[in-house]
Amino acid sequence: MLVAVALFVAQAINFALLLRERNRVDLTARTAPAVYRVINALDTRADRWPGRVNPRAGEERGRNAEFSTSRPLLEGKPRPDVKARAEGMFDDIGLTVHSVIAVEDSRVMPVRRWEQIRSRATGEIMRDRRVGRLRLAVEYEPGKWVTTEARVNDRPQRFGGWLIGQTLVLYVIVLLPLLWIGRRMARPMKQLTASAQQFASTGAASPVDESGPGDVRDLTMAFNAMRARIIAMLDEKDRMLGAIGHDLRTPLASLRVRTESVEDDGERARMSETIDEMNRMLEDILSLARAGRSTENAQKVDLASLADAVVEDFIELGSPVDLADSDRAVAFVRPQQIRRALRNLIENAIVYGDRAHVSVERQDGMIHIAVADEGPGIAQDRMAEMLEPFTRLEGSRNRETGGAGLGLALVRAIMAEHQGELRLENRPEGGLKASLILPA
Repeated sequence: MLVAVALFVAQAINFALLLRERNRVDLTARTAPAVYRVINALDTRADRWPGRVNPRAGEERGRNAEFSTSRPLLEGKPRPDVKARAEGMFDDIGLTVHSVIAVEDSRVMPVRRWEQIRSRATGEIMRDRRVGRLRLAVEYEPGKWVTTEARVNDRPQRFGGWLIGQTLVLYVIVLLPLLWIGRRMARPMKQLTASAQQFASTGAASPVDESGPGDVRDLTMAFNAMRARIIAMLDEKDRMLGAIGHDLRTPLASLRVRTESVEDDGERARMSETIDEMNRMLEDILSLARAGRSTENAQKVDLASLADAVVEDFIELGSPVDLADSDRAVAFVRPQQIRRALRNLIENAIVYGDRAHVSVERQDGMIHIAVADEGPGIAQDRMAEMLEPFTRLEGSRNRETGGAGLGLALVRAIMAEHQGELRLENRPEGGLKASLILPA
């Protein structure tokens, strides 16, 4: 479109220049016959050129010119442009004139004799017609005037069709090859963009066909190489995390067995709680590290029913949680991840806000799963900070007042994998409201 507009503007400028030149040529063609008749009349007048013998020297009115000693009264439309052009032409040939008058009108041209003969021969009906007439009066000496006239063409110039035709030809010659080149470049670039977006959202994407112009092929080859390296690194990370999780769970299981041999019941309970906390922390770290590369398949899920099931689990454990009535809200999600995210928010609401109020509703084409509490909320300047890993509102690192600070970071990673959002806001009536916003 940019090239098409640029070509059209260039054509418009070219058309303006050509129209200006055409008008100048047309003005010259309109003026020249009358000027030449004036010059010819002056050349045949003996009193204008003393010493020259002229058979028509005494005539005051020639075939194409009329001489007078007073300013002629010419009727018609004044043509200052013709006047200026005539003065220029007189000056070009070295003829000095004192004044020029130019007017244009029209008159009825009777059918000529030869046209009548042709009409009788061909049967064509010939009628009188109106033609344009340019009248030019020139004061060649003080008080001496010569007047002449010439026919002019009154038909308007037709440049529109010519400009459109030339523009179409130019578009065919320039734009068709350009469109072919553009499509040849755009197709692999579109594939590259789709693959990059898929890789950014899922962590996996198919390689892009290396086609198109040389620069595009080089870019595609670089992307495919980068994709292969990143996938290899992520696979190595998953293997390493799997090994770490397996290696750490083994000694933790051994520690749990050894705690059974501790005779002090209180000490044994504290040791078991510590091992459970280490297991939960290990699970959170591994889940956060694997975020974006989940092996769980997405499926259509009624999020209202899912939230109801999670809330029932907490109620059975005696936790202060309630769920507001809501309509069905079906979305394409990974249910175990959404369950994990909702559970983390409810646990935070219970720990920091005493109670958890859960609701599911549709807003502006999105599904909001909100968890509100009755706690002190979070300072506005610390909202973004609380979404970072290992960040806690309470900084004592005491396990009794919260976990390791991975819950909100894990929820944000799960939302990013679902093209959703985790939003935190303080409630006007007090407490914090954490919302899982998912596309419907």
